[in-house]
Amino acid sequence: MISKEIIDEILLRNDIESLIGNYVSLKRAGSNLKGLCPFHSEKTPSFVVYPADNSFYCFGCGIGGDAVTFVKQMEHLDYPDALEFLAKRAGITIPLTNDRNYNGKRVDKSRVLKMNTDAARFFHKCLMSNDPEAKAALAYFTDKRGLDLATVKYFGLGFAPNSYNAFSNYMRKLGYSYEELTEAFLCGKNDRGQYYDAFRNRVMFPIIDVSGNVIAFGGRVMDDSKPKYKNSSDTPVFKKSRNLFALNFARLTCSEKLILCEGYMDVIALHAAGITNAVATLGTAITSEQARVMSRYTKKVIISYDSDEAGKKAADRAIKILGEVGLDVSVLNIPGSKDPDEYIKTYGKEKFEQLIDGAKSEFEYNLESITSRYDLNLPQDKIKALKEVEKLISEVYSSAERDVYMREVAVRFAVDMKSIKNDVERMISKRTYTKKKEESKNLLRRSEGFSDRTNPDFVKAPAIAKNEEAVLGLLLYMPDHLKRVVEKKLLTSEDFFTELNRRIFEFLMQNYSIGDVGPPDFNEAFAPDEVGRIVRMKMSRAEFTDNGEAILEESIKNLKASLSKKKASATNTYEGLNALLAKKRDN
Repeated sequence: MISKEIIDEILLRNDIESLIGNYVSLKRAGSNLKGLCPFHSEKTPSFVVYPADNSFYCFGCGIGGDAVTFVKQMEHLDYPDALEFLAKRAGITIPLTNDRNYNGKRVDKSRVLKMNTDAARFFHKCLMSNDPEAKAALAYFTDKRGLDLATVKYFGLGFAPNSYNAFSNYMRKLGYSYEELTEAFLCGKNDRGQYYDAFRNRVMFPIIDVSGNVIAFGGRVMDDSKPKYKNSSDTPVFKKSRNLFALNFARLTCSEKLILCEGYMDVIALHAAGITNAVATLGTAITSEQARVMSRYTKKVIISYDSDEAGKKAADRAIKILGEVGLDVSVLNIPGSKDPDEYIKTYGKEKFEQLIDGAKSEFEYNLESITSRYDLNLPQDKIKALKEVEKLISEVYSSAERDVYMREVAVRFAVDMKSIKNDVERMISKRTYTKKKEESKNLLRRSEGFSDRTNPDFVKAPAIAKNEEAVLGLLLYMPDHLKRVVEKKLLTSEDFFTELNRRIFEFLMQNYSIGDVGPPDFNEAFAPDEVGRIVRMKMSRAEFTDNGEAILEESIKNLKASLSKKKASATNTYEGLNALLAKKRDN
């Protein structure tokens, strides 16, 4: 358990402006800062950082809180890990056990990492052995894929023997239990309760995080068995959706651009050729978390996927997801070859670098994709293609960019640019109107409590819930009022109708009763969306310049009045029903 004093020190020494500034481009807006929210896609900044009280809030998605909340959401960490992350950043040592809860069990994450390292050593040692199967595996890397031994050792490549338990027997001798091996996805368990090696007869690719820890493995079969590739599932130290293969190497040289490949071997081939800014996803389609990770290390991503139909669909998806986090995206066209590995072997590094320099921009790629589906010599096809292209241009945020694209399209389609511009502006106006209408509708629904997943009780009594938030906002923004509420017994938890707001009030009272100084830490007791709601309540009171005593008493008075009205209404309804039932009985 981390003491309150250490938590306060961690928060104090992690200035929220500099912390969030490492992830988000912030611009001064009065005494606060604004930027594009890193947690949802937006083009107009609604993410606000409040340096005065070390907090943040997004008015678009409702996420808010302090430095711990931000790191929890941004790095996908649990509460203790987020504190450790911030403590390390501030140079603070936490006297805390490394145990964590995972799937209801206590797991020592450092032990899992040590177990993965020992597993990687076992697989690499097997690859370099004189066993006939191992020689075939090594030949796959050296003869078939053209890697030298230095590259094999650099990436820590290995081989899992074609054995039911050779690996697990080795690991058991090192002191690891079957349960631990299973939690790390290194062993499986069949219906008869027998444990078996998860990876068998596969060449092995260790997955290493940016801190140099082996966190997972990918394995490719040495025969025709299925699946061809097998990757570690999520474990206490690994989340497939937010890690990238070879980012530990690529992060050193990718500040200008990063090459995103589909497979491990494509990445290894590029690194072996001296093109060290390449990464790959881990056997799945790209995720928004991986896109955000990439945006921390680079400004531009060049997509280098296979040229088949599946590769094109994957590229379309990647373009959208990468663009949503603000990355400049280009697509590599590899003529006459299926993947980078094959192209480099055939034509060499220099030719591939020329392809990189000539990578098509997102707009060029999409334009070519549209025009390839139509015969532009046919008027109807030309009109259909032009409508799709105009829609594409209308979705570009920069007016200068739109102007450049419209000129290019006007020449390509032999159409007057003014006509294209009119169509594009009409599309933008229509979309803007629809969006504003939808936002107004959503705002009205939120104000009335509909679709409120954070506080489901809001819709049952919107007037009471609003008064509750007004009171809590004052207590959060001006903590000195807690003393008055306690000493004068102005409020109790019974005065709150909604369960969430009652819990917030009780938490504040508990924090006050044990004499904690400084702002309360809501992160362990409340979910991230609830912390966001708490911040919103607090910042709604930021306009007050006086001590707000009169406003507090008025807010409490309004809350109790609305609650009494609700109870009276319920009583009248109850009495009315009883009278109706009595009348029916008399008849």
